[in-house]
Amino acid sequence: MTTKYLVLENGSVYEGEGFGADKDVIAELVFNTGMSGYQESITDLSYRGEMIVFTYPLIGNYGVNRDDFESLRPAATAIVTHEVARRPSNWRMMMSLPEWAEQTGMPGITGVDTRALTKELREYGVMKAALVSEVTQDVLAKLKAYETPTDLVAHATTQSQYQNPTDGVSVALIDFGLKNSILRALAKRGVNVMVFPADVSAETVLAAHPDAVLLSNGPGNPQNVAYAIPMIQKLQEQLPLMGICLGHQLFALANGAQTFKMKFGHRGFNHAVRHIGKARLDFTSQNHGYAVDRESLADTSLTVTHEEVNDGTVEGLTLKNHHAFSVQFHPDAAPGPHDAEYIFDDFLKMIAESQAK
Repeated sequence: MTTKYLVLENGSVYEGEGFGADKDVIAELVFNTGMSGYQESITDLSYRGEMIVFTYPLIGNYGVNRDDFESLRPAATAIVTHEVARRPSNWRMMMSLPEWAEQTGMPGITGVDTRALTKELREYGVMKAALVSEVTQDVLAKLKAYETPTDLVAHATTQSQYQNPTDGVSVALIDFGLKNSILRALAKRGVNVMVFPADVSAETVLAAHPDAVLLSNGPGNPQNVAYAIPMIQKLQEQLPLMGICLGHQLFALANGAQTFKMKFGHRGFNHAVRHIGKARLDFTSQNHGYAVDRESLADTSLTVTHEEVNDGTVEGLTLKNHHAFSVQFHPDAAPGPHDAEYIFDDFLKMIAESQAK
């Protein structure tokens, strides 16, 4: 391993040892509080354009396997760990995390005081950071000039339509950065899934004659995906609709609400969410840096159905007089607790109710 440096835009520098790909990168630095599930997180396309700090002190202890990918390659720009496992062991393991990182071109740094780093991110908020081999004035200048890409969804979405066929109800899934676990959750329920690119028109979706629409998760600022709003507005008038994560935020924007960037976001698998109508509490998997502005809902037809227990942020919405709702968390729970899997069953129940009318 070679010496690497993590340089933050506020001037802080953390020294560690590099692993994986030997290259310098710049990205937005965020932290993830999950105790496991590092493989799913690294390949979750919602992390595109971001560098992940894992708060759990040991990462990579069960290696990398073929079953837990959310996409084929790393979505994260780089990862930051306190300790990367030297002797990983698991019966499903194909290779170690450092071996896979090197093979797929993702850089990492280990030996970092991730507790101190996370406390800094909580105090100052998410920051731009550079992972480099040498700290120079040129690095600081590049870091200062760096701007987060606005076309993250365009690079995360599928470039062509495809189908995951069954003989069940048909759902048109709009891919803004789709997780494989959403497909698995739908397949387990016998849903015939038709996947469309993020820039698909409502007319193209309707021509496939789906029974409902699902808006997927994805990376970045929802306001950069404003081109999808007219499509969502048209589809929700004609078909049952559900949104997840970025899909939840776009659903809110399509109905007159606003979104904002959070100080450090929700990224982990232990976020408590209150279901207001059912008086139940679920622990959920989350990965988002933007949220729906609760005050902006006042003049809309949207009603809050779920809220985060710790900070009160909006975690679920429903549209009055429509078969349409959304959730900010990940009911597919990969990784994370399975408390909220019922959301997919609620979606199918809503589809059946709409067809019964």
